Amino acid sequence: MRVNRILLSSALIVVALVVQVSVLARLHLPGAVPDLMLLTVLGLALVYGHVGGALVGFGAGLLADLAPPADHAAGRYALVLCVIGYLAGLAKPENGRLKSATGPMVVVVAAAIGTTLLYAGVGALVGDTAARHVGLPSLLFTAALYDLLLAPFVVPGIMALARRADNDPLAEAGSGAKSADISSGWLSSGTGLRIGGQRGGLGSLKTKARTRTARVGRIKGVKRL
Repeated sequence: MRVNRILLSSALIVVALVVQVSVLARLHLPGAVPDLMLLTVLGLALVYGHVGGALVGFGAGLLADLAPPADHAAGRYALVLCVIGYLAGLAKPENGRLKSATGPMVVVVAAAIGTTLLYAGVGALVGDTAARHVGLPSLLFTAALYDLLLAPFVVPGIMALARRADNDPLAEAGSGAKSADISSGWLSSGTGLRIGGQRGGLGSLKTKARTRTARVGRIKGVKRL
């Protein structure tokens, strides 16, 4: 992953974890807890693809496993979010932009249900039967409902931030391009204009202006003689 992706993902995951632990976990809603960490991973996976989604999911899950008040084995949630991030990244559109909100909503519901099932399944393998006592059907329903209600306020914003970070012209400075070329490329991508290094561009206009000035100077000098 590129540096800007790592920095953005890390910042978003830390903020999501803080809000998850300090706010959402204290709402005491019936059934499951709204999973802001999951929605953050989904938003990034829909932009970064399956490989980036798996890496982000693993990092987010591992951080949630180690952060207090975690009451489960370390690595359990990391495995779950790694798988979910990979699968969600497969739903990334080819051009990186979604045509409607139907696709992301389906991904959110499927991810909420899949996360609950995988978490309960991994817990059963390590001897954690808490899901049986709470009631798995109610957990599946409330997890899907809460995440679906929270998704419109989280996923689009995260996707927009991820796209903006990827399109940041400063991220291409390491390629050896000059700052003027970066600025012109950034402007041309939004306006369709070709500035600098192109025929009819700003550089050619300056050259033509200097040539005309030199010609006028020579003509005036001849007339004075």
